[in-house]
Amino acid sequence: MSHQSELALENNLIQQLIGLGYQPVAIPDGDTLVSNLKTQLEGFNKTTYTPKEFDGILNHLAKGNVFDKAKTLRDRFSFTKENGDIAYVQFFDSENWNTNKFQVTNQVTQEGSFKNRYDVTLLVNGLPLVQIELKRRGIEMKEAFNQINRYQKHSFWSNHGLFQYVQLFVISNGGNTKYLANNALQSVKQTFFWADATNKNITELDAFAKAFLNPDHLGKMIAHYIVINETHKILMVLRPYQYFATEALIKQVKTTTENAYIWHTTGSGKTLTSFKTSQILMDLPEVYKVVFVVDRKDLDYQTMKEFNAFKAGSVDSTDNTTSLVNQFLGKHKDKKGHAKDSDLIITTIQKLNNAISGHYRSQLAPLKNERFVFIFDECHRSQFGETHGRITEFFSGSQLFGFTGTPIFADNASKNDLGKRTTKDLFGNCLHKYVITDAIRDENVLRFGIEYYRVFKHKNKPQFDLMVEDIDKKEVFDDPKYIESVTNYIITNHDRKTFSKAYSALFAVSSIDAAMAYYEMFQQKKAAGEHDLRIATIFTYGANEDAFDAQDYLPDEELQQAAEPQTAYQSSHTRDKLEGFIQDYNQMYNTKFTTKDGKLFEGYFKDISKRLKEREKITFNDEKDRLDLVIVVNMMLTGFDAKKVNTLYVDKNLKQHGLIQAFSRTNRILGEQKSQGNILCFRNLKKATDDAITLFSNKDAIEVVIMPEYEDVAKKFDEAFEGLKEITPTYQSVNDLESEVEEAAFVQVFRKLMRNLNVLQSYTDFNWEDLPLDAQEFEDYKGKYLDLYDKVKRDTQKVKVSILDDIDFELELIHRDRINVAYIITLLANLKEDKTTGAAAKKKAILDLLGGDVKLRSKRELIEKFIEENLPNIKDTDTIEEAFDTYWQEQKILALGKICEDENLDKAQFKALIDAYIYSGQQPIRDDVFKCLDNRPSILKARSIGERILDKMKNFVEVFVEGMRA
Repeated sequence: MSHQSELALENNLIQQLIGLGYQPVAIPDGDTLVSNLKTQLEGFNKTTYTPKEFDGILNHLAKGNVFDKAKTLRDRFSFTKENGDIAYVQFFDSENWNTNKFQVTNQVTQEGSFKNRYDVTLLVNGLPLVQIELKRRGIEMKEAFNQINRYQKHSFWSNHGLFQYVQLFVISNGGNTKYLANNALQSVKQTFFWADATNKNITELDAFAKAFLNPDHLGKMIAHYIVINETHKILMVLRPYQYFATEALIKQVKTTTENAYIWHTTGSGKTLTSFKTSQILMDLPEVYKVVFVVDRKDLDYQTMKEFNAFKAGSVDSTDNTTSLVNQFLGKHKDKKGHAKDSDLIITTIQKLNNAISGHYRSQLAPLKNERFVFIFDECHRSQFGETHGRITEFFSGSQLFGFTGTPIFADNASKNDLGKRTTKDLFGNCLHKYVITDAIRDENVLRFGIEYYRVFKHKNKPQFDLMVEDIDKKEVFDDPKYIESVTNYIITNHDRKTFSKAYSALFAVSSIDAAMAYYEMFQQKKAAGEHDLRIATIFTYGANEDAFDAQDYLPDEELQQAAEPQTAYQSSHTRDKLEGFIQDYNQMYNTKFTTKDGKLFEGYFKDISKRLKEREKITFNDEKDRLDLVIVVNMMLTGFDAKKVNTLYVDKNLKQHGLIQAFSRTNRILGEQKSQGNILCFRNLKKATDDAITLFSNKDAIEVVIMPEYEDVAKKFDEAFEGLKEITPTYQSVNDLESEVEEAAFVQVFRKLMRNLNVLQSYTDFNWEDLPLDAQEFEDYKGKYLDLYDKVKRDTQKVKVSILDDIDFELELIHRDRINVAYIITLLANLKEDKTTGAAAKKKAILDLLGGDVKLRSKRELIEKFIEENLPNIKDTDTIEEAFDTYWQEQKILALGKICEDENLDKAQFKALIDAYIYSGQQPIRDDVFKCLDNRPSILKARSIGERILDKMKNFVEVFVEGMRA
């Protein structure tokens, strides 16, 4: 059967876009692109520019990176015309997006490090704002995604960097079409299907073009629905369900005074949706202020951080009720004492209650009739029912909106929820739904891999296992033998669940007493050398400790002491314990937190949150700053998002919305390695899990939400293995592959094998004996796979473009235990001491280990040289580490000298540049590289020379710095 060609796909798309209102324009090269830009900007701004004036505009447009240029696009540029007048040029109109000028072109050729020709480009006012890359039907979408990444590196920066103004990419093979923001840091996981308001995906290219690329919708997306993330310095774009929810809420404010709520499953990005909604509503003339309400101070802090990440300074959370009232009245001051009038306020439910029910009421009386919009985050919580009544009674013109991943229905309403009132009772109609099955289908959240650990055997019937739930006695939960059994199980399986501590975990326990008991058990076992996990716990309490987990949140108002004892011995004892736990933390991380000061205790929570949240950042020092396990009662089980948390251990009874909320801490998308959220239960939550999934999706959802059984995944592995053997019967067969097409086929089938192995290894039942190949044969195939990856890396220095360039090797799936140079030195000591015939086998094993590990592979040649030339001359094995360090420093100096000699670089300046790169993780800008050169290159040669030097710098860091110490 013949497939529609890429050319036919391209031509059909262009004709469709012309029909949608795009003007066709022929732009074969960069010069024509610049000429067209001048014409379009003149037409859009209703003026003309002299060559000198336009050069000034071009120079302005050329400054900065993709992030900077996204801001430039949305700003006006002021300049002095040749006649002396001050003029402004506008590049894009965000308020009236239909007034922008839309064009379509194709096959634009740009030359940077390599010559690239782009498929279809959408120009707005002459600037390329959307780039569409097409592959013929049947080709994997990842190839188009990887092609975009190549263009970003090889040529988007050339010709004044105009293609760095691209806001959105579209990738399609005709049958599948996705869009993504221009963000070099993202993976293919951050590519999205467009959908209709009912979450039905629009996958065909022609249907996507009609719905998404028509000028009205595309203009609105660029104007309103791209977020410039200040924290990560990246662009983000809303997904369709976020767009439709925001649009529905805006319409609700503009056309009615009715309340409403949005049901978007936990983990699908409600914070971004609510921020964008708040931001747009703030600008509506009919809205006085937008108040974003959370139910705990810890969520208040998290939300403020995230909102300010989306737009710096957009919100300021309220420190206390007085501050909140002043913000309502427009009298708020920033930390420097300057008056600050914010239209967006973030506060807690507790402070809001105080403001409208205490002595502040008279101060707020002048605002009673103003149009406030209150947005409630996680509105499934019962406290909102009481506040709802007070708000509507006090602010007669207010409108209330709720966001929840787990609404309250009649089936899961508590008896204490004001007469079992539901979310619909409080907020009215649901304007948009996006449930967990939708999110899993779209790969916006992960499925859950749930396993149950049988803690006890039945005394009279030892063949039967008992879950603790079957016993359900408090004395069992408190028994040290039980606590030790669970602790041992976590210690045994933690590395498997978290890819050898590459991810973090939460441990949800039933009470503060249980949290203390587990923490102490882990610490005892750590002192005994049974594990090296970094563990913390966080809980607080107040006067009423009878409900042991009731105060498991940060105190809302400022307190002198976060855990000041009230009267009972229990309170004093618990505070002393917590103080000791925090001192353990201080010693581990060189911090100074305490329970004795409210701000320092709050800082303790924030520091724990930061360690979990920031693990995903490139600049995070994993060895120094990582936190492996946090023991909690309720805190962090709602509203806390950290992509590098992939495991939840559960020793408490959960049900309904509480269960889904807790499980969903683990299912944020992050690359290929994190294939599911791991849930390890020590209580029998099977029925509760099935009931909760049914309640919040449908009765057929369980197999969609939960990972299949171990045996089912093993079958998929067997199928992948059969496919591998058909192409390469042995690992040596890889050497005989004659073409890149055959090599690509091997890469793709072995990658499928790795994906299944990655999932299998997360099960506690995993055993190599269950598989049709052993660990050594897998390592042999993996070595050949990495050889092909090395070949692609080498070929990027050549002009020739390989079809392997567009294949994602998914190196994160090649997981090994924490192997580093320090570990290799231990093996070298064993090799040195071995005088038997087994030494040769040990040496081969070390070299195989180096070849099979992604980070150590770059060091293999140098370490092999050390084994051959230096190791025989070392007499005392205790001096191997010192000798290796000396050797490594010598090789490092030689390598640095060679780069500087080959590229005519000033050695001291270039070393300083490398040191800054290692410290910050941020690649230096080209001008900083040129400062190291004896002579600055010409404009034509500058970019290719800069890229070459940067590549050499990164290779140097990869070899001599990364993975050198645990």
